[in-house]
Amino acid sequence: MRPASVGFQCPECVREGVRSTRQARTAYGGRRPGNAALTSQVLIGINVAVWLLITVTGGGLSPVVDRLALLPAGAVSIRGGAATVVPGVADGAPWLLLTSMFTHVAVAHIGFNMLALWVLGPQLELAVGRARFLALYLLSGLVGSVAVLWLSAPNTQTLGASGAIFGLMAALLVFAVKVGGDVRAILPWIVLNFVITVVFPHAISWQGHVGGFVGGLVLAGVLVLAPAPRRAAWQLAGFAVVGALVVVATLLRVGQLS
Repeated sequence: MRPASVGFQCPECVREGVRSTRQARTAYGGRRPGNAALTSQVLIGINVAVWLLITVTGGGLSPVVDRLALLPAGAVSIRGGAATVVPGVADGAPWLLLTSMFTHVAVAHIGFNMLALWVLGPQLELAVGRARFLALYLLSGLVGSVAVLWLSAPNTQTLGASGAIFGLMAALLVFAVKVGGDVRAILPWIVLNFVITVVFPHAISWQGHVGGFVGGLVLAGVLVLAPAPRRAAWQLAGFAVVGALVVVATLLRVGQLS
């Protein structure tokens, strides 16, 4: 038996009620997920699987890093005494903008990012629904990747999910402000992360962090400001515009690097 508002219900009754009742919607139009942690768990699983592959194939010297990390323009990589030319985004490898978001080498790097995703992800998925949360995560990360493409050295590799994580931080801040919540719980965390980014500029990609944060602010703004009539259409259009800007910015930068 399962506890109900009055007394208890049998599991079969609950399942029948779920089948016969329209699924609840979130305040921003998405379907309310049954398990708000599922998407974050899948994303964490993918990141951990890639990290394990890199670890067992050489860690920082793994050739997998050259195939997945973000590299604006081609460079020569020397691993195991052998020199190879690694193609970058400008050399016809645009997928690096996405794959770099799932690539980590250091234990502390993946540990912090996945802990942040585990904390932030379920809250946001519960607030906006699964599809909107996944779009928010991936697009924020891509905006961070484009910022790296434009602002970092062309022959420098960048990797990690930090851009997407900073996008989630920004989104949670926007949602808290929208509902009049207490932002004092998240502001110190955001400030601390930006301080760490500034203090260790050679070890941390400030470009990806700032880009992801700005992307999260814009995308969360689209979600909360879309008018109730035709909300889904407005949100889709807003996300499509951000995606189009990512593509245009990538093409312009590739033209310069080429």
